[in-house]
Amino acid sequence: MDFDKMLIDFGEYGLYQKQLIWLVVLPCVLPCGFHAYNQLFMASTPEHWCKDEYYFNSTSKINQCLDSMNNTCKFWDYDHSRYLSTIVTEWDLVCSKQFYPTFALTIFGLSGLFGMLLFGFIQDGLGRRPAFFIYLFIECIFGIATAFAKDFWMWLIFRIGVGFTVPAILATPNVLPIEFVGPAHRTTCILLTNIAHSVGMVILSLVLYAFRDWRQLALATSLPFTVYFLYWWSFPESPRWLLACGKFEKAKTILLKMAKVNGKDISLDYMDQLKIKYEEEFKNQKSKTIKKYNIFHLFKTPNLRFKTMAITFIWFVNTTVYVGLSYYAPALSSDEHLNFFLAGAVELPTYIVLWPAMEKFGRKSLLHISMLIGGCACLIATFPILDDQWTLIMFCIGKMGISSSYVILSLFAPELYPTVVRGLGISVSSVAGMIGPVGLPVINYVGMGSQLSLIVMGVLQIIGAFVTLLLPETKNCHLPQTLDDGEEYK
Repeated sequence: MDFDKMLIDFGEYGLYQKQLIWLVVLPCVLPCGFHAYNQLFMASTPEHWCKDEYYFNSTSKINQCLDSMNNTCKFWDYDHSRYLSTIVTEWDLVCSKQFYPTFALTIFGLSGLFGMLLFGFIQDGLGRRPAFFIYLFIECIFGIATAFAKDFWMWLIFRIGVGFTVPAILATPNVLPIEFVGPAHRTTCILLTNIAHSVGMVILSLVLYAFRDWRQLALATSLPFTVYFLYWWSFPESPRWLLACGKFEKAKTILLKMAKVNGKDISLDYMDQLKIKYEEEFKNQKSKTIKKYNIFHLFKTPNLRFKTMAITFIWFVNTTVYVGLSYYAPALSSDEHLNFFLAGAVELPTYIVLWPAMEKFGRKSLLHISMLIGGCACLIATFPILDDQWTLIMFCIGKMGISSSYVILSLFAPELYPTVVRGLGISVSSVAGMIGPVGLPVINYVGMGSQLSLIVMGVLQIIGAFVTLLLPETKNCHLPQTLDDGEEYK
């Protein structure tokens, strides 16, 4: 059954969808960004020096590991002008322990990789609604517990729990809106969720500026989201997913409510005829959607297999570059908080251009152009003839390019995957995407330098831009429901 055609009778983008997006979905975008980046500031390393050495030479405030007698320093002083405390200052994670924050960031990324893979099974098996609240519960519990860690290893365990939900918890706010609206309104929905994410980054920068103690910061970025559990009673399941899983009666309840709020008159006779048609089509399907799906179904047929591999590579490129530029924005200059604010704020102007452009030109060509611009900007930023100002400008252009491509990909990828494996497909692609951010902190630590990182990110984007050209355009196309639909969609 073509859900997009059926949705015309219930309202493709009426008051029901608008209330759902503005009051429920958009606020649910915020937790992911808050927990993805607060660790950068909890584990920030301020200027430090050997405590005894400071009294010998108060003008020598340098990061040193030996005291005046060339013995390993045991007591440290820190510059508290920017941070009241971080885990580095509290547990002296410097010199022989300076790798600990990098190690924690790498483990945080690894936990997100496994959490994203499991999330796909939960989202396609239990539904979009329970998947979100399960991960929200995990995120809040471990996020709050972080503030009460007694040592680094306890803190790391709690961060692993938080990392398990990042970026998986963002998948539901990304997928749910496009499953509730008609093809012509998907662009609006995905742009709104990405605008919410960028606004969340700007809000987070203000929270980071206000809370300079790492324990207070952990609470400030976790406690507010406990109120989201009140959404349980107003957070609907996707009727598109319910129908794909053979749950007509549950979908019927949501659709009738949608029609009522949208001012559409739907008779009981209409619903009875719709049920008969649905049951006939459902029984005639060779591969019934009520069956359980796994990763192998994404690679079972040639066309779907190719699309899965292409989307996964492009997702890997986008995640690696976006997270990489966001992670190292604080290092651009001495004011980490201002840098992080700019990294989030610079994304917002891109949506002004993308909104009409995606409606006119579609997804594929814009994704191609955005990745090319971002890739070239990253490469140009490595030119030694550029001063700090021009490097910052190239960084901003690169961030705008990758932000644009990420927005387009967030809409493009779900439109290519069939409904029955959409959550699983996005999870597989996202898991592959998390591999890049796992390695970036280590590359930076071992001294290979940001120049090499920028070169790698630039080359990856250019390759991804040309892979994009091999995929079909999805503008105003009906979403594929079954595996057969996905295979025929070329």
